[in-house]
Amino acid sequence: MCLLPDHEIEKRIREGSLGIRGFSQESLTPNGYDLRIAELSLPAEGKVLREGVAKIPPKAMFYVSTIEYVELPDDVAAQLWTRTSWIRKGLLVGLGKIDAGFHGTLTFTGFNASDKEVEVPIGSRFVQMCFETMHSKVERTYEKRSGNYQGQKGITLSPLEKK
Repeated sequence: MCLLPDHEIEKRIREGSLGIRGFSQESLTPNGYDLRIAELSLPAEGKVLREGVAKIPPKAMFYVSTIEYVELPDDVAAQLWTRTSWIRKGLLVGLGKIDAGFHGTLTFTGFNASDKEVEVPIGSRFVQMCFETMHSKVERTYEKRSGNYQGQKGITLSPLEKK
């Protein structure tokens, strides 16, 4: 697998072989794209913020959804990484891979591991997405394998979490 550099990300978007609805040139990095926060949920407080600044209490869990709606083709997957500026403030984020063929916004679970409140502006760049080209197209895309979150918009919790 190879990472896509900035110019190849832009080329694939222009050609339509990769989709990022809500694309911002400022979010493009040399080797990926920074996803921005559309909404942030503080479940312990029963709050969902879609504007302004979220104040994450110490030792509190939170959920984030992205502005960007990502559309991966069947020969590209993506890795997710917390931007180091947030790690340095004490925010830990549960991340993984985005499967080939996934379409939707992304939901992340975060935790403020610090002893201080952390302010997180809605709209800020939060997680870097690094695209990986695969040696060949997958046989069955995300939608055909499980597709649990295909087409999701906004904060989407696991069916187990909703009980």
